[in-house]
Amino acid sequence: MTDTIKDAVRERYAAAALQVTETNVSCCTPDCCEPLEGDDERFGAKLYEAIDTDGVPETALMASLGCGNPTAIAALEPGQRVLDLGSGGGIDVFLSAKAVGPTGRAIGLDMTDEMLDLANRNLAKTGLTNVEFVKGEMEAMPLDDESVDVVISNCVINLSPDKDAVFREAHRVLVPGGSFAVSDVVATREMTSQEQADLAAWTGCIAGAL
Repeated sequence: MTDTIKDAVRERYAAAALQVTETNVSCCTPDCCEPLEGDDERFGAKLYEAIDTDGVPETALMASLGCGNPTAIAALEPGQRVLDLGSGGGIDVFLSAKAVGPTGRAIGLDMTDEMLDLANRNLAKTGLTNVEFVKGEMEAMPLDDESVDVVISNCVINLSPDKDAVFREAHRVLVPGGSFAVSDVVATREMTSQEQADLAAWTGCIAGAL
């Protein structure tokens, strides 16, 4: 089931990236990235309207599939190294890069080629030199031990079928005393076996909620 879930997640978010790339319209519609019906303000680019997004490409905002803003709670400081799990179109990476400044580093990790392509296209529009996007999975991060100061994630851990591995890996790559700032969906009741087996519920940020 693990591989099946990952393939379904990869397919759905690849489609979301391609929709932004090819049509320049927001992908946050019920059949693309949003677990709730309609234009729900708890998801997507509207969560960033109250903060400084100057210099962030419109296509990065349009590709935002998150349910919060982890950079708002991460208390980032100049010179820090930040890792964003499931970085998508790159919005949280770009905001992190601005916060840590030229002496810091912001790394985006994503398993979807289409999202990585979109993120790198967006990066080329920013002029930022302290950003890198890396292909990989949260359960086996291609980073060295104790190599980052802060790990952030925005509505992505729920998509993993092996959350214990995600948390172990986050602990491994963080320096001692490092920070982990997460925005995600949580469940207020136990999922039924039918819900847990529903791939659409997984890719829609429901079945895998903590």
